[in-house]
Amino acid sequence: MTPSGAMTTPANGEAPHEADKADEQVLTPLRAYMRGHATGDPAHFRAAFLPSAHVEGIRDGAFVSWTLDDYCTLFTGQPAPDEATRSRRIDSVHVYGSVATAAMTLRHGPDTFTDIFLLVRTDGRWHIANKAYHRH
Repeated sequence: MTPSGAMTTPANGEAPHEADKADEQVLTPLRAYMRGHATGDPAHFRAAFLPSAHVEGIRDGAFVSWTLDDYCTLFTGQPAPDEATRSRRIDSVHVYGSVATAAMTLRHGPDTFTDIFLLVRTDGRWHIANKAYHRH
């Protein structure tokens, strides 16, 4: 999905085309991920990610690589106190057959994050396989 809302899907080297209904399913785990942040409920992350997923980035100047279980412990089950002022936007999604990439911008208080996702379609469903993030 581009900022204008169109999703592109390269197919066998051909020009990208607008998403069809099957391609739209790639948004399901990304939306669950956003609900996890909005609600603080780690169950949404567990629905979005593969159990083997990792979340990686720089935190407090050091590289971190969390398992899904470790990542879920960062959430209390309650929305952040400033949730009403936070925003999340899917910037792009590119589907390549059974894999996809996506980028998202999250504005959480004074922090802006760019999240980059690798997604995989298994058993007819899309899941986030891994996430890397950058705090601006």
